[in-house]
Amino acid sequence: MFQIIGIVVLFAMVFGSYVISGGKFGVILHALPHEMMAIGGAGLAAYLISNSPRVIKATLGGFAKTFAGPKWKPQDYRDLLSLLFQLTKTMKTKGVIALESHIEKPEESAIFSKYPKILKDHFAVDFICDTLRMMTMNMEDPHQVEDAMEKQQEKHHHEALEPAHALQSLADALPALGIVAAVLGVIKTMGSITEPPEVLGGMIGGALVGTFLGVFLAYGLVGPIAARLKAIVDEEGAFYRIIQSVLVAHLHGNAAQISVEIGRGNVPSAAQPSFLELEEALSTAEAA
Repeated sequence: MFQIIGIVVLFAMVFGSYVISGGKFGVILHALPHEMMAIGGAGLAAYLISNSPRVIKATLGGFAKTFAGPKWKPQDYRDLLSLLFQLTKTMKTKGVIALESHIEKPEESAIFSKYPKILKDHFAVDFICDTLRMMTMNMEDPHQVEDAMEKQQEKHHHEALEPAHALQSLADALPALGIVAAVLGVIKTMGSITEPPEVLGGMIGGALVGTFLGVFLAYGLVGPIAARLKAIVDEEGAFYRIIQSVLVAHLHGNAAQISVEIGRGNVPSAAQPSFLELEEALSTAEAA
């Protein structure tokens, strides 16, 4: 919502100031199609050249994510803590054998099935199940498990940030592409140097539209979208760090209740449940 408001304000302030100062839209509208073709086409071509199909596909989803916001909401963090509470409590009270059915086929697990949104996130489910599987294989050194989980998170986070980095690279290139379009306009103008001053003025103005568009798109649209996408990916990464903190706390011998309380402390402030809210969520999960 705020992103849409920001875009409306951007166009209103930039073009509003141009009109108020006496600028004429005719020059911009006349030059816009071919300048946009040069800049937008060159930017798209550069993006296709420099990125893999996987990153290009992920970028399309990234645009939607920019406007939709982070995937995980406050209720999802409570669900995650409740899920981890049930898994660690099962392992501690009923043993490894009772846990195996849940981590080997999570889609058929009575515990995982309570939380369909988490179950749809393949990385979250694999991250939980793979770590618990390591524990069942007697890999019980908390520091070793924590190191393994850290590396998995780093790899996932690096891959998730690739669309944001690609968009930022495009934003960095757009001003230069705008200059390319402007230079082409100047070349065209120089080829018509015998024309009257009013004609040459219009041609030079059209050429400068290319420079304007390159800078405007880079710093007004593409750059902020890339920054917003990076912030969302960073925020979503906190969801997976909670998994690490709870499972490592469990390996240190803490009770399930203490482990999830440690995890609650790592929830982003805007989504963090209170102690009583978490207590209520855990009680509801146990009753179910």
